[in-house]
Amino acid sequence: MESKWRKAKVALGLNLCVYVPRTSDDSPPSLEAAGRFSDVSSTSSVTGNPDSRPAMPTTPIPSSSGLRLPKNGSGSLKRTCAICLATMTPGDGLAIFTAECSHAFHFQCIASNVKHGSQTCPVCRVKWREVPFQGPSSDLIHGKARINPVDWPQDDAWMTVLRRLPPSRPDSLRPIASPFQAPEPSLFNDDDPLEIQPLSAERISSSNDDLDKNPNRTMDLKTYPEVSAVSRLTSLDSFNVLIHLKAPVASSGQNMAIGEADMPATSQTSRAPVDLVTVLDVSGSMAGTKLALLKRAMGFVIQNLGPSDRLSVIAFSSTARRLFPLRRMTDAGRQHALLAVNSLISNGGTNIAEGLRKAAKVMEDRREKSPVGSIILLSDGQDTYTVSGPVGSQPRPNYQSLLPSSVRGASNTGHQIPVHAFGFGADHDAASMHSIAEASGGTFSFIEAEGVIQDAFAQCIGGLLSVVVQESLVEIECVHPALRLCSVKAGSYSSHVMDDARTGYIDVGDLYADEERDFLLSVNVPAVQESTDMTSLVKVRCVYKDPVTKERLTLEGDEVRIERPQIAGQSVVSIDVDRQKNRLQAADAMAGARAAAEHGDFTGAVSILEGCRRALAETASARAGDRLCVALDAELKEMQERMASRKMYETSGRAYVLSGLSSHSWQRATTRGDSTESTSLVQAYQTPTMVDMVTRSHSMLLGRPTAEPLIRRARSIQVRTQPR
Repeated sequence: MESKWRKAKVALGLNLCVYVPRTSDDSPPSLEAAGRFSDVSSTSSVTGNPDSRPAMPTTPIPSSSGLRLPKNGSGSLKRTCAICLATMTPGDGLAIFTAECSHAFHFQCIASNVKHGSQTCPVCRVKWREVPFQGPSSDLIHGKARINPVDWPQDDAWMTVLRRLPPSRPDSLRPIASPFQAPEPSLFNDDDPLEIQPLSAERISSSNDDLDKNPNRTMDLKTYPEVSAVSRLTSLDSFNVLIHLKAPVASSGQNMAIGEADMPATSQTSRAPVDLVTVLDVSGSMAGTKLALLKRAMGFVIQNLGPSDRLSVIAFSSTARRLFPLRRMTDAGRQHALLAVNSLISNGGTNIAEGLRKAAKVMEDRREKSPVGSIILLSDGQDTYTVSGPVGSQPRPNYQSLLPSSVRGASNTGHQIPVHAFGFGADHDAASMHSIAEASGGTFSFIEAEGVIQDAFAQCIGGLLSVVVQESLVEIECVHPALRLCSVKAGSYSSHVMDDARTGYIDVGDLYADEERDFLLSVNVPAVQESTDMTSLVKVRCVYKDPVTKERLTLEGDEVRIERPQIAGQSVVSIDVDRQKNRLQAADAMAGARAAAEHGDFTGAVSILEGCRRALAETASARAGDRLCVALDAELKEMQERMASRKMYETSGRAYVLSGLSSHSWQRATTRGDSTESTSLVQAYQTPTMVDMVTRSHSMLLGRPTAEPLIRRARSIQVRTQPR
C-alpha cells in the first residue's frame, strides 16, 4: 500500500512547464529528443545508490497550468535531473536528492541552486522546509549529503558553486557543438513569410471612427508650466515646462493569453506582430541550473508568441550559431523552436560580439519585416574574445562600433532594432552589456537570482507584444517672439534644439501600451512692459504612426500659457513638474556616484547619494508625500548599501546602478536585483501588459489561477502619481 501511494505522489509531482505541440509531420527522433528533456525522475532517498527508485510512468501527467508533455514511451523510461537534464543512472557515483515535494535532482546541481539563495523547488516552486547544502568532499565520497533546515544559518565554507554538468552517458548527449560546425547559408533570407492580411479601406475607416469615439485609443499629450504666474516685470532665464505623453491603452487582444494554440488569429489586427531574435549565452559558466532555467524561460517566451510573431534563436559560446531562421510561432514553429532550445548544452568561452553580429545579420537579411523588431541578449560572463583587461582598464572596446547600423539606429526615425540586454549573475560585464543596450535604444536588466530569468523575459516581451505607437516625434515651437529654448532634458532619447533656439524636437520612437514619457523643457521668460494678463510660451504637438493601420497621426497639444500680474503673489510650484525634476536629479546623482565608484572612491559615491536623498526630502513633492519621491529615496538607499565597499560594488552594485540608469534614461521598466516585484522606482515604468505577462509567468510556475492577484498587483505598481 505504501509503495503504491509513493508511486502516486511521484506521478502527481510531474509538473514541468514545457509544451511541445504535436503535428502530423513529427519525426520519431525529434520527439525522442523532446522526451529526454521533459522527463523528470524522482527517487526515494538522498543516496548515491538509487536502486530503490520507483519506475517512471510511461505517459507524463499534464501539468496543472494546462501545458502538456508529449507522449513518448521510449523517452519516458529515462531518469533525468530536472536541473542539468543529464540522465541519473545507477552506479554513476553521483548522489541523488529527493525533495519533500517528491522531485529529484543530482545533489550537486541542487546544492548549486541553493547556494544562490533559492529555497524553492525549480520544478513546482514549492517552498522547502529543508534545503541541501554541500558538505566536505569526504561526505560525498561516502554517499552522504547534508541537509540544511531553512531557518539555520548557512556556512559558505560548506558550499560549492559548481560550474560544470555532471557526467552524462555518451548516447544521451545532444551537443550544440555539432550544429556550430555545420555550414550556414551566406544570406539569412530564409525567414518565414509574413501572413498579415492588409486592412481594407472599410476597416481603416472603422478603426479611425473607433479612435474618435474612444479617447483611450489615442495618444494623450499634456503640458504643465512650473508655476502658473510670473510677475510682469520679472524675467527668468530657466523656466521649466513639462511635456507628458501617454500611449493608448492595450486592446483586449493584447491582454489575452497570446500564445494559446486555440486562440483565433485575430491578434493581427489588435497589435503589431514582432520579429524577435534571442541571443543566448551557452558558455561553460552556464552549466547546470543556469542553463536549465534559461531553457524554461525560453519555453515561456515561445509559448507566449502569437502565430503572427516570428522568432529566431542565436546560441553563442566561443563562436555563435543560428539555431533556426525567423519562424512564425504556429504550432509547428513552436515545436521546432522548443526542440532546438531543449537541445542546448553549455561549453566553451564567451563571444558576445559574435552573437550580436549573427543576430544583426538575421535582422538585416530577412526578406520581410514585421512592424516591430527586437533582440534579446542574455549573458552571465565577460566577453573573452572582444574584451581584454578588467572593467576599470583602458582602453575598452567600443561596442557601438561592433553593432551594425541597423541595430544602432542610424536613421532619423529612431532606433530600428533595440537590444534588450540581460546581465546574469555576479560575473557578467555590466558595463559592456549596458553599453550595448544604450547604443541600440534597448534596456539593460540585472538578473541577480537564477530563478528570476523567466520573470525578466516575461516583463520584456510583455512590452514588445504591446507596441501601439511607432516613430513618435515630439515637436516644440516657441510662441512669444522673445522666447528661446534653453535646453531639452530627454534622458537617452535623441533631442535637438535648432540654431535659432525657437524650435526643437524629441525623437521618442516606439511606445508600449499605457507607457508614459515625461520631458522637461527649459525656456527663458522675458519681462513684458505692455499691460497683458497672459504670456504664451510654447506649443507642442506629437506626430506618430499607428503600427496596425500604418497611418500617420498628429496630436496637437494645448498652448502653454502663464499669468502675468503686475505683482505676483507667492508662487505655487507644480507638483507634476517638481516630481520630474526630482527624478532627473536622482538619475544625475546615480551617474555621479557610479563615476566615483569606478575610480575607487566609494565613500564619495555614498556621500553623493546621501546628499541627493537630503535634497529630495526638502522638495515640494516630497513634503506633499508624493509616492515617487518615496520610491526614489528607497532606490538611492539601496544603491548606497551596494556601494559600501569595492567587493559589494563589483559583485552587484555596478550592475544594479546601471540597470537603474537604463530604466530612468528610457523611462522603461527593467529587472533589477532578485525580483521584478520590488517597491523601487523601476515598477513606476511597468505597464499593465508587463504585469499581466509576469503574472502569467508566476501562474505557469505555481500552477494556479492568478486573476485576483493580477488586479492587486496592477494597482500596486502605480507608484507614480498620474498628472492631473
